[in-house]
Formats: sequence, C-alpha cells, structure tokens
Amino acid sequence: MKKISITALSMLFFYGAIGEPKDSLDIMIGQMIQIGITDFGDASVRNELRNLIKTGKVGGVILFEKNLQKEDTKVALKKMIEELQKEANIPLFVAIDEEGGYVNRLKPKYGFPKTVSAAYLGAMDDLDSTKFYSTQTAQTLSSLGFNINYAPSVDVAINPNNPVIVKNKRSYSKDPKTVARHANAYIEGHKPFNVATVLKHFPGHGSSQVDTHLGVADVSNSWQKKELEPYITLIKTGSVQAIMTAHIINQNLDEDLFPATLSKRIITDLLRRELGYEGVIFSDDMHMAAIIKNYGFKEAVVLALNAGIDCLIFSNNIFTDDIISAKALHHHIKTQVLMGTIDAKSITQSYRRLIKLKSALGLNSLKY
Repeated sequence: MKKISITALSMLFFYGAIGEPKDSLDIMIGQMIQIGITDFGDASVRNELRNLIKTGKVGGVILFEKNLQKEDTKVALKKMIEELQKEANIPLFVAIDEEGGYVNRLKPKYGFPKTVSAAYLGAMDDLDSTKFYSTQTAQTLSSLGFNINYAPSVDVAINPNNPVIVKNKRSYSKDPKTVARHANAYIEGHKPFNVATVLKHFPGHGSSQVDTHLGVADVSNSWQKKELEPYITLIKTGSVQAIMTAHIINQNLDEDLFPATLSKRIITDLLRRELGYEGVIFSDDMHMAAIIKNYGFKEAVVLALNAGIDCLIFSNNIFTDDIISAKALHHHIKTQVLMGTIDAKSITQSYRRLIKLKSALGLNSLKY
C-alpha cells in the first residue's frame, strides 16, 4: 500500500483551497458522513450524537418516520433539528426522503399536507401541478429545518413490474423526456426555500427486477441508455444540486460488476467526466442489503469513496446489533486515508463540493 506521512498529509490539507486552512482531516471526513438517528429520546444516543456533531465528525443527519413524535409532531421535530444544529460548527445537512405518495415520511396523520405520487403527476402531465406539490413540500421542510430532500426520482419506468420504483408509483413516466420535464418543475418548486433536491437513482433503477434494499439488482439485460436522458437534460440546465447513486449492477457500464455506488467507472468516468457533472454525489443507504451483505462495511466504504462518492449515508434502519456508529465509520475512513488506501485528494475535493452546496443553501455561518 502507498503510505502518506502525517507531515505530508497535514501540509496537503493546510495548503488547500482558500478558506480551508483551519479545516482538519477529521472535519473534512466528518462532512462526508450522514447518519440516521436511532432513538433521540435515549439520552446516551442523544449525547453521543451531539458530541460527534460538536467535534465535526458528522456532517449531516437523515430522519425517517420513526423519528417523529405522535403528538405535537411539528413542534418536537423542529426542536430536535434546532438542538442538533446548535451543536454544529459547520451547519448540518438535515435530510429526508419526501418524494410524495408512497415515499412520504411527513404524513397527514401527523398534521402535514397531503402529497401525491410522481406517477400521478406524470399521468396528469401538468407542470404547474408538479411545481405546486413541490413548493408545498419544500415550504413544509424549510419550516421544520430540513435543507435536503432526496427527491425527485428520475428513474424511467422501463419495467412495469419493477418492485421498488414503478409498482410504488415513484417514476413520472416511461418517457425520459416527461421524467425530465417534471423533475425540473420539482427542482424549481424547491429552490426558493433553500431545500436542495437530489436526483436519484443514478444511472437508472427503473428497469430492475429486484429491490436493492433486499439484495443485488443486476440490470445488465434490462437497462436502456435512455435511462440516462433525464440526467443529461437536467445537468445541461445547470439546476442539479446533487445526485444519489443506485446500488444496481450494470455490466454495460462496469464490466467488473461493481454496484454503481461502488463503481469508479460509473461515478467518476461516466457521471463526472462524460456527463460533466460537478456537484455533490450522495450514496444511497449503505446499510441496504445489496451493499452491506455483499461487501461488508469496511470494504464498501473504501470502494465508494474511491469511486467518487462525496457523502456516505448510513440510515441505521436496521437491527440494533448491526448498527455502524458514526464514530467507527469516521475512524475507518481516517485510517484508510493515512494508510493511502483512500486518496487524500479525494477527501479535499468532496469536502469542497459539500461546503459549496451548504453555502449555496445559506448554511455558511461557521462558528470556528
């Protein structure tokens, strides 16, 4: 393995981009970690999370329906987010999956507005309606303190029997042009509220026959090049703030059969170099079976970061015994950087992209 001396590494980070001299390797790595919260009501969980945020070892959190209180939901949720942000020297990404329809954490039973699915909006094909629902969602998220929404899905509905995207009505259409038009309207609806939208799942999950939450999905024989069209169209507009990868295998794009999240050919060669995308790239949940059961935590992290992922998501939506702590994740990444297994320059590059997005969202009031 190629080794980098501590002195050389320190010099590398000290002489980074303007505005970065104070940002240590620990803080840069921390910005690349986004975790789910197991139980905020548990004092030990809450205190550990606060300490990780305060020391810069976590750059973001992702919330799910399990994190909502049944009573006074809005007040409690906003208070929790405010408490976490107070601990952060660099403001946190606070994320949620709020596509509408099936993927909807903030349900009417908690006092939130009704949402509709992407398939419903695509079939209606009225861009004003898509923008209306997007604006409604963004306004709700912003009022609570969220600044990242993992939506819209720009997966093209290739396979009508697709169990995770199409059957759950998460795709706007089988026509990539329709998908791109409605995704653009969705993006526009979020912009005024400083809530970043994240296109997913690159390079296309609409033709799969398997749910990657449950296992490996190989789309080599079903994937079509037109699944890239929404990304190509939207990247050209300059409106794309972030993209999330899929855990799908596609031999057409990577003959070594790495899932897209772990594939340098798909992320760096295709998305960055060929399609010209320069923004943030989030992984899909690294706890999903397609990744964790086939590669394990340690190998998957190294592969993902070397492939070009900027921010790793660990949802912690798993059995307690399988939870990977942010502390262990941070330690593993740092160790691999110091050993030379993960390229130190890629850490700096990802950090810059993440900070640039935070700044664009108005999250630039650093405390140190």
